[in-house]
Amino acid sequence: MIYKFKLVSDEVSNFAREIEIDSESSFLQLRNVILDSVDYTKDELDSFFICDDDWTRNEEITLEDMGSSSDQDVWLMDDTPLSEFLEEEGQKLMFMFDYMTERSFFMELKEIVPGSSLIDPICTLKRGKAPKQESDIDLDITPVVTPAIGTEIDDEFYGDSDFSDDEIAGLSDDFELD
Repeated sequence: MIYKFKLVSDEVSNFAREIEIDSESSFLQLRNVILDSVDYTKDELDSFFICDDDWTRNEEITLEDMGSSSDQDVWLMDDTPLSEFLEEEGQKLMFMFDYMTERSFFMELKEIVPGSSLIDPICTLKRGKAPKQESDIDLDITPVVTPAIGTEIDDEFYGDSDFSDDEIAGLSDDFELD
């Protein structure tokens, strides 16, 4: 069987790709044809998610095992054929190509062609320019400085000589804990 997928992005309105791939191909092969179709490098971690009709992520098929807990099934792209998760037209998937900002392509299995096979996956339609692979969001995080063990913390440590313990105590009154 041949699976025909359509990919879109919520970042670029005129972007679309259509991919054809054999149903017994691996998720890794699907990943590679997607990345080739958008001119992305293949050196980033990414994952596929099988989604419900509301785009809620369910099963994850990942590039590498990131050491998840032993009670969870781990599905690796290289070991998992598409036919293991995809059975009907209209099924939705997400291809998360940027873990830091959870940027993804939204995919739908548009058509299943029984009685046919395909040796190599192909991109049959390229429309629009893909979003940049890496986000422009600056994730520069300022480290938290903690005093060394044995250092006495006084009012000057907080940068305000008028600091009082009552100020912190008053903050807890403003918040309710569940």
